[in-house]
Amino acid sequence: MTTQKTVVITGASSGIGYALAEAYLARGYNVVGNARTIERLQVAAEKLGNPKNFLAVAGDIADPATSLAIFERAIAKFGRVDILVNNAGIFIAKPIGAYTTEDLDAIVGTNLKGFFYPTQQAAAHMSANGNGHIVSITASVAMQPNVNVPALLPVLIKGGMNAATRALALELASSNVKVSAVAPGIIDTPLHDSAMHEFLKTLQPGGRIGAVQDIVDAVLYLTTAEFTTGVVLPVDGGATAGKW
Repeated sequence: MTTQKTVVITGASSGIGYALAEAYLARGYNVVGNARTIERLQVAAEKLGNPKNFLAVAGDIADPATSLAIFERAIAKFGRVDILVNNAGIFIAKPIGAYTTEDLDAIVGTNLKGFFYPTQQAAAHMSANGNGHIVSITASVAMQPNVNVPALLPVLIKGGMNAATRALALELASSNVKVSAVAPGIIDTPLHDSAMHEFLKTLQPGGRIGAVQDIVDAVLYLTTAEFTTGVVLPVDGGATAGKW
């Protein structure tokens, strides 16, 4: 057990989640990383240098048993959890008529249940400790829909997460638990085919795609801020500012 702060990151094996794990480790935090398979987490751990303060907990984040295991193992190894970053998510953009029942089940599982179950564990644990931060990765398109990006299911779920962030911030304020979200626009991750980049640039007023570091910087700010809660912070090059 250590006195370092501990952060739980879901979807930690690649993309934004991996970059967050790397950033927190560089700052001396204990990091508990979750992904669906242990193999993916082992690859990530090797890339990170197999640090002793990185704990891999595999499992489907849509399963409540996974969140329970994450917190039980994190507390057993590191003593407490100070930060939860709900990063795991999928994005399926289609016209409404093209969505399948499999699409719906996948998004509800990863994006909705994958937000609710770890947040439920974090809220109970952090409230008992009288301190903590919960930050979720949502989507700016849920704040300002775009006719060029038909994405009803992500808007439905991520928009709900944005609203839930504000509601939970109020619910947990008396326990000194801060709850906020980062709403990315188009970010250069493996989620987007490089062949689509020129089109994707047109979806941002500045005509460029954001970097993973932009999201990392926003999360780091929110998880160190002591008088900021209930915020949904768009990191989207101004796409939610209005029509351009």
